[in-house]
Amino acid sequence: MNMKFTCKDNIIIAETSGDMSLRDTLMCGQSFRWREAEDGSFTGTAFGRTVRVSVKGKELIIENSTKEDFENIWKDYFDLEFDYVALKEELGQMHPVLLEAARFAPGIHILRQEPFEALISFIISQNNNIRRIEGIVDRLCEAFGEKLQGGGYSFPTAERLASLSAEELAPLRAGFRNRYILDAARKVASGEVDLEKCRTLPYAQARAMLMTIVGVGEKVADCVLLYGLHRTEAFPMDVWMKRAMSTLFPDVKPEFFGEYAGVAQQYIFHYSRMNPQLFE
Repeated sequence: MNMKFTCKDNIIIAETSGDMSLRDTLMCGQSFRWREAEDGSFTGTAFGRTVRVSVKGKELIIENSTKEDFENIWKDYFDLEFDYVALKEELGQMHPVLLEAARFAPGIHILRQEPFEALISFIISQNNNIRRIEGIVDRLCEAFGEKLQGGGYSFPTAERLASLSAEELAPLRAGFRNRYILDAARKVASGEVDLEKCRTLPYAQARAMLMTIVGVGEKVADCVLLYGLHRTEAFPMDVWMKRAMSTLFPDVKPEFFGEYAGVAQQYIFHYSRMNPQLFE
């Protein structure tokens, strides 16, 4: 897709395919740093920038952004150049239930997040609810990130977190996850876990590297691969997804959905979570 956009007074107006939903994209458990306002806009921070975003018709509006930031950050972050309309049609042909799920929440995009942020965020997400995850992530950024000119705080670097002790993390109220956070930060900072290398390693090898971090199992590794490294073949399986797959797709393995299994996973996850009557 050729991305057309304009920039005036630090406001970006970008054309989309017309089916993007910020709520479905930002509130489906991919990221924990966006907050919705009463008018349907969202304010959030990524890659050291804080912006306000909204959708009007086929236009994505990004406030407090430069042309350079749009081209270098937001265009990729929101995956605006990928043709989700065509992919939905392709995925829908694979299975009638997947077609229904894709139609239920067609506006989901897979975010391209900063890999270390995704790693720590999904370590924090273990056995946790969305509101509590958001609180821990907010406290982490306020305590150890940098205050940004546009408001908010940057996500702390691996090097910053690696220098801390468990006692210094105690105010986050992350509990047993503090040990996992420190191990992840130290392994990334030392190069023992190379997140950029995980972009291009064979999927199984990238997953195995991430799972050398204490507390990172298959589900967290797949979340990092999908949401932080855009490895769309990753198919995170939590309790909801295991239930959904066994009920809606019996005898179907994630590999069935091919190279965009992760997009299919998002449709199935959202559809299942919003329709609990399917499992009664």
